[in-house]
Amino acid sequence: MFFTASAPIARRSAYAPALRSLDRFLDDALTVARTAAANVSEDDKAWTLAIDVPGVSREQLAIAIEGATVKVETVEGAPRQYRKAYEFAQDVDAAASSAKLEHGVLTLTLAKLVPESKATTLAIN
Repeated sequence: MFFTASAPIARRSAYAPALRSLDRFLDDALTVARTAAANVSEDDKAWTLAIDVPGVSREQLAIAIEGATVKVETVEGAPRQYRKAYEFAQDVDAAASSAKLEHGVLTLTLAKLVPESKATTLAIN
């Protein structure tokens, strides 16, 4: 019987794809845990969005409303970085909405935009 010197055979573990998936899942979970907590409540006329942003002042926050999307982010140089977009079921009325920062909690009261009917009536002759 003859044995020859050959390169060792590299075997892949059958569990390698599952371990990579687990690593990605844990990375995503830890990223979510590091972001600020947000609570959303709703009534007939508005949504209330409460976001924990301790250590951030009013001047360090930027809020943008475009249609049904609300974007909240900190400006450059803020002690904590926060950037998140919230999508709602219907458009937000920016003119009737308000924001309040108190004790590290940003509270947004986002008024629902009532869709206007563009239907016209015709007179019957």
